[in-house]
Amino acid sequence: MSVLPHLFRAMRPKQWTKNLFVFIALLFDAKLFVAGPLSRSLLGFALLCAMSGAVYLLNDIEDVEQDRVHPTKRNRPIASGVLPIRAAWIAAMVLPLVSLALAFTLDAGFGVILLVYWLNNVAYSLKIKHVVIFDVLSISLGFVLRVAAGVVLVPAERFSPWLFVFTTLLSLFLGFAKRRGEIVLLRGDATNHRAILEEYTLPFLDSMLNAITSATIVTYSFYTFSAVNLPENHTMMLTIPFVLYGIFRYLYLVHVRGETRPPDEMLLADRSLQFTVVLFALAAALVLYQSQLIALWQRVTGL
Repeated sequence: MSVLPHLFRAMRPKQWTKNLFVFIALLFDAKLFVAGPLSRSLLGFALLCAMSGAVYLLNDIEDVEQDRVHPTKRNRPIASGVLPIRAAWIAAMVLPLVSLALAFTLDAGFGVILLVYWLNNVAYSLKIKHVVIFDVLSISLGFVLRVAAGVVLVPAERFSPWLFVFTTLLSLFLGFAKRRGEIVLLRGDATNHRAILEEYTLPFLDSMLNAITSATIVTYSFYTFSAVNLPENHTMMLTIPFVLYGIFRYLYLVHVRGETRPPDEMLLADRSLQFTVVLFALAAALVLYQSQLIALWQRVTGL
């Protein structure tokens, strides 16, 4: 049987939703319908998916023994044995080389960012994931680099620095939430699967999540009425409720429903979160593109 389906599954395509952060600059710089920036962002997204897939392969090779005794990770292709480690190693080496070559061809700045993204993830897989707090900071850096990649590819001339701060805080929230889910899922056996979990406790993680939740909401609120590229009537503030509900819904799932899945998997499973993301994107697009939409309406109706 071909190893390709198993190789693709080992690259965790469900987690490629994280790479959608590369489109933030395209959306918020009001260039979503401009052919050049859109095509460059799509290519950047594809290269980020290939690179992140290679990183997941490397991580699963490194953690294969721990994954084999994990209640869910033991079903991963490498841990279960359906994907030979040799084949995974080859893909983990070839994919970054090809991705970087194409990235530098697309844009030198994007190539540098993708290289830093790969180095950060390799360092995470080999060392940083065993260092308390720095492990989550490394995860956060990956999200910020995705946004920065989008800024370079667009290029976004008036991209608000508040969105970089918001991305940093939101990714820290997701990172600490992931650690919390792992501790709850594995309970007393957590440290046998991931040694770093010995350095975390549920009260500590909950206090971190509470602090970051407040900072995330305040930061996004500041963005909605202070960014120079937003409408002067501050209509972007109408998107704040969607951010509030999305965060509160996630906390509800964790604390009330007892969800332990990683945030990206929860997004793919929970209809309310999906609905909120879609409504947020539509609301933001209406605010950011209102002048283009009005002009289009006038052309169509002849008014």
